[in-house]
Amino acid sequence: MSSDLLVDLNDDLGVDAPSSNALDQLKLSPMGDKLWPPDDSSMSKSETDISKRLGEGSHLSWDHPYYDIARHQIVEVAGDDNFGRKVIVFNACRMPPHHELDHHKLLMYLKATLDQYVESDYTLIYFHNGLTSENKPSLSWLRDAYREFDRKYKKNIKALYIVHPTMFIKTLLILFKPLISFKFGRKINYINYLSELEEVVKCEQLVIPTRVRDYDEKIRASLKPSVQAQMSPPRSPPLPNQQFGVSLAMLRAKSSDNEAVPLVMRETVAFLMEQGLEIEGIFRRSANVTLVRDVQHRYNSGEEVSFSQMEDVHLAAVILKTFLRELPEPLLTYHLYNDIVNFHSKSGELSLTLHTNMLAMLPEENYASLKFLIDFLVQVSAQSEINKMNNTNLAVVFGPNLLWGQDAAMTLSAIGPINNFTRTLLDQHYMVFSP
Repeated sequence: MSSDLLVDLNDDLGVDAPSSNALDQLKLSPMGDKLWPPDDSSMSKSETDISKRLGEGSHLSWDHPYYDIARHQIVEVAGDDNFGRKVIVFNACRMPPHHELDHHKLLMYLKATLDQYVESDYTLIYFHNGLTSENKPSLSWLRDAYREFDRKYKKNIKALYIVHPTMFIKTLLILFKPLISFKFGRKINYINYLSELEEVVKCEQLVIPTRVRDYDEKIRASLKPSVQAQMSPPRSPPLPNQQFGVSLAMLRAKSSDNEAVPLVMRETVAFLMEQGLEIEGIFRRSANVTLVRDVQHRYNSGEEVSFSQMEDVHLAAVILKTFLRELPEPLLTYHLYNDIVNFHSKSGELSLTLHTNMLAMLPEENYASLKFLIDFLVQVSAQSEINKMNNTNLAVVFGPNLLWGQDAAMTLSAIGPINNFTRTLLDQHYMVFSP
């Protein structure tokens, strides 16, 4: 990861956006609104990964006001990063030429998407490759966009990662430097290769455009073989007491008492039941990165973990989500993926029957762990007047951690149904999990 603007993962934005007067003083010359500098990417053609079939990639119905924006898949939501923060992705290469895109509506759509997640800590990933003279927005639009994104959107963003930065984007940030606060500037990171992004998020869960992957392979191929090897180190074999990244069946087999619910889930939930039910925004906050990695290492090494000594309730919440996210197969299993993604909320007995029948197909340890988790989350929701985490909010947080596709990629079109299914589990838990 290479950057001269280093992110401070523990530093919230402490100042408001610059005033309108400051924004108005931004000089657009000498570039002007149309005279952009040439992009230094060798792939300068205005190519996109947009489907030729209108609306193929949209998660919205054709009559939705943002349908014509969503169908391009410029903005995606990709579950959580390695530190428990929601991931929002912006794909420059999917922006069509100027005359095919309403940039004001794009801005409003981006805000509408962020509105669902800005109460939680989140990460923004910007894939820059593919921004060309044909689809670059004007500088005045960027200035207006900065004005639109007030403190509501900036206070909980923990990092902005610019992937495959060019001289153009670095020059642009210098141009906007008078408008960007020092604290926010420290959250901006340059990512030169996709392998560097793995430190932040599993790339397999991102729907990375083909053009971006091809460009990454091209620039990696230009490196010396020794450097390439350093960027792709072999994965270490699992430790004897490994807890993270191990199947539920294997964890149960290694358990001395044949316990179906894994140790990490039992200990985090026990601590949160005692200390976390009345914490506002529980599961929406991230935790200290070093502590998260240390706790994972302790569990994987077979060491005892005491959350009560760490004085951070959010750490246990992040560890619980991280454990679920790192399972080799999601808790709801790949087998149920298509059924759940195609699931539409029903009412009454039909919904209950559908849920019961689907859950009956889960392996015993998956069913036991899911019931254990849902029973706990119902207790969290019961305190929602204090902690602000009702069933809908909990479904948004946990849905992407309970199910993903076999290719691990997560899209907005899949997240909606997954979250709806999770919310229904919470709403009807007493009947779905009845003996």
